[in-house]
Amino acid sequence: MLKLAERMVISFCAGVSASTAHTWTTLSGSGADDVRVMTRKSVDDPGRPPGIVLSAATSFWLPVPPKRVFDFLRDENSRSEWDILSNGGGCSRNGTYSEWSRHRQLCISVTGKCSQSNMLILQESCTDSTASFVIYAPVDVVAMNMVLNGGDPDYVALLPSGFAILPDGTTAHGGVIGEVGSGGSLLTVAFQILVDSVPTAKLSLGSVATVNNLIACTVDRIKAAVSCENA
Repeated sequence: MLKLAERMVISFCAGVSASTAHTWTTLSGSGADDVRVMTRKSVDDPGRPPGIVLSAATSFWLPVPPKRVFDFLRDENSRSEWDILSNGGGCSRNGTYSEWSRHRQLCISVTGKCSQSNMLILQESCTDSTASFVIYAPVDVVAMNMVLNGGDPDYVALLPSGFAILPDGTTAHGGVIGEVGSGGSLLTVAFQILVDSVPTAKLSLGSVATVNNLIACTVDRIKAAVSCENA
């Protein structure tokens, strides 16, 4: 599971990183703050589902300390407050690996998919004084059982999404991000969605609109939830 989580994080970072071959396009009039999209074709990669993958990302400021945002996003009990795809259902944690040190916190967890009994959510959350990340991906129950029984994690198809949380200024204390202070957070939300299982298909405007609406609704839900907590 640790190897699978490591590959999930690498896949997330690669999926939201631009290059000369894959560049971000800014959507105009999206209703959200500067939503950007990028497409990739996934072919002959056992670690990613085949087809057209649409990445969408946006960044915005929250008047809430980074630790509070991090704790909210990584908690499976509050997932239904921001995850549109959970359909309002709760998630149950099936297993956890945690590693704590003075300067870094790492937690890898597997939870039941909120709305689908045949899917699990693999999530890695880590934080230090510079930034925090919450990265997750749905995993088929059969594939997860294969990995836990010694199977090769490189052959599990993953399409991770997640969050990057940065303080909006320098932290007053060293070590893990603190709760104290009036500083806010810079939150980046990034999704990777399989919009067509045929790699040669053309991207439709409807798919772009759907993903754009998903990220905009997620941002609104996060803003509303953390504002209530901060009130």
